[in-house]
Amino acid sequence: MVNQERIERARISLQGLSVGDAFGDRFFLRFEDCDRIVAALTLPGPPFDFTDDTMQRLADIRCMPDAPWPYTDDTEMAMSIVAVLAQRDEIDEDLLALSFGQHFNLARKYGAAMTDLLPAYAKGAAWRIEAPKLFHGQGSCGNGSAMRVAPVGAYFADDLEATVANARRSSMVTHTHSEGIAGAIAVAIAAAQAWRTRGALPEPAKFIESVLPYVPASDVRHGLETAAALEEDAPADVAADILGNGDEITAQDTVPFCIWCAAQFMDSYEEALWQTVSALGDRDTTCAIVGGIVACYTGVEGIPATWRAAREPLADWSQV
Repeated sequence: MVNQERIERARISLQGLSVGDAFGDRFFLRFEDCDRIVAALTLPGPPFDFTDDTMQRLADIRCMPDAPWPYTDDTEMAMSIVAVLAQRDEIDEDLLALSFGQHFNLARKYGAAMTDLLPAYAKGAAWRIEAPKLFHGQGSCGNGSAMRVAPVGAYFADDLEATVANARRSSMVTHTHSEGIAGAIAVAIAAAQAWRTRGALPEPAKFIESVLPYVPASDVRHGLETAAALEEDAPADVAADILGNGDEITAQDTVPFCIWCAAQFMDSYEEALWQTVSALGDRDTTCAIVGGIVACYTGVEGIPATWRAAREPLADWSQV
């Protein structure tokens, strides 16, 4: 039987994750309203280059992306996680692999490794055999296991050991490398701790320290230790320079910054997302991770209504 309280928590996190994902993705050179951008940045007019410098300036002046905001693979895979939790009250790896495969849509911008793996799952390939083969048998340490996992932490927020176990299961379906697993566990625990601390805003360093005991020894954990020791008023771009911003598309280059950013701006979804996207990097994924964590603290009401309206509606199948 579905635990209604738990699934509602997971859906709150999914809302935060999906809005963050769609918001961040718009900062990959997807502003169509050229006249508005020219005015905002006092540019000479089209044609002009949408460089990272331009996107940085747009983020700095809080130039809202044009609606609608389509979501990416981050959200599509997170929807599978929520659907499986709604059906089984836990992560069933076989069912999750099948759902990943059945809902694979190349237009959602999946990573290269997933474009072969997930269609194979749709045809019945076994995740226990196929996932460990990736990257010459090392397994994937990409940030894909972390980008989709926040709803697991929300779902099991009342049981941190179950959070760890189910985050690990959710990772193993596609990311068997120890860093990919550590990244998933760290984000899930952060989401759980965000829910557990509602109404009592934790100090950023203490919040990160509350995640550390559950994260296996790894570069991800080392990055979190570094994040906890950063100056409290460090700017987001400085933190990203030290911790990584996802440019390498790995868990270890992504997760520490995301948890740092969520910890710094836990009580403001809007500020957390602007700060996250200002660091550029893998901005749909970093914003998805931060959004999925922070929404656990703020609730859906903390996500600006205009942002929720801008995001593409979630598929009906995710609301099993």
